[in-house]
Amino acid sequence: MPKANIIAMLVNPISPDAAPEIRDVQAAAQANKLELKLFNASTPDEINLAFAALAKQRPHALLVGSDPFFVVRRDELVALAARYRIPSIYPFREFPDSGGLMSYGTNIPKVNHDAGSYAGRILKSAKPSDLPVLQPTTFELVINLKVASALGVTVPPSLHARADEVIE
Repeated sequence: MPKANIIAMLVNPISPDAAPEIRDVQAAAQANKLELKLFNASTPDEINLAFAALAKQRPHALLVGSDPFFVVRRDELVALAARYRIPSIYPFREFPDSGGLMSYGTNIPKVNHDAGSYAGRILKSAKPSDLPVLQPTTFELVINLKVASALGVTVPPSLHARADEVIE
């Protein structure tokens, strides 16, 4: 969305990750001279209210925060974004798999596998204090071209080439 200058962000205000995530997105928006509008939702009713407000304000794109509350409601979020024709980027690949436009984030099954490996090591008597702290090192870009076409969004070849997966 090279001409986008108004970006919306959907966040769960009661999430402990909301404040640092908002701070990072605000810094990125400011550095790129974008206007950022925040929309809060921490209940299913608030999701509907947030999207109704989004529809009135017509941002050029929507970034959905990485809260588990949103992951569980991904089908609803994807359907609302489609209904209101808002190009949206999500934090996990499960969203484009459910019909969202695109995602950029960690691979949840891999993170869960790593957590399981740690639990297994601890159960086999490893001291948690002896285990290194792991952080995700790979991030996936997934693009759903069917949704892009439905929204009238052109995915540049350079972005298409960078994608880890393209859903045709």
